[in-house]
Amino acid sequence: MGYVLYGDHRSGSAMVEMALAEIGAEAELRPVRLERDAQRAEAYRRLNPMGRVPTLLLPDGTALTESLAILLTLADRHPGAGLLPPPEQPGRARALRWMALLASEIYPHVTRCDYPERFSADPAHAPAIRARAVEMAREVWAVVERHAAPSPFLLGERFSAADIGIAVMSRWMGGEAWMPAHCPRIEALARAVAARPAAGAVWRRHFGPPPG
Repeated sequence: MGYVLYGDHRSGSAMVEMALAEIGAEAELRPVRLERDAQRAEAYRRLNPMGRVPTLLLPDGTALTESLAILLTLADRHPGAGLLPPPEQPGRARALRWMALLASEIYPHVTRCDYPERFSADPAHAPAIRARAVEMAREVWAVVERHAAPSPFLLGERFSAADIGIAVMSRWMGGEAWMPAHCPRIEALARAVAARPAAGAVWRRHFGPPPG
């Protein structure tokens, strides 16, 4: 059994697809349509109790959830692909710092933006919840832009799994329109990821070609 990836278009599974492409590992793709709430179906939640995508089945049948955990696992299982620097190199700690920040900060805001009705008993609150989620996510992006300062990648010329996560998340919550003017370094990073032969092919399936 090879890898099996559950996910949807433009979702967190896109970053796992890109990592698998960079590794050169084949994976069976199984769709979980978010617009149909398929991630909340009982059968799927037996794999992923949180009812989220992505879920990656490892070749031994182990179900792995959470995008950050999946990327780290793939980097460790395929060290030759260079998705992360070795543990003794400072670049690894730098990459993990920003990967963990985005996983803990951006993802919750995405959930509030996509499903604001879940965060208040009053439906009238939904627009304000969504708007504030976008504002707070953009505050985090401004921190990444200034303090991580990718050039062109997070680790300079060295591509890593951190770049995959940053690039994919930068497309959410209206990022295509907002990033170029407000976070040009992150936008340049996304374009650099999109230009890679392996990850770029997956990028185009999810997000189309980068703007001219």
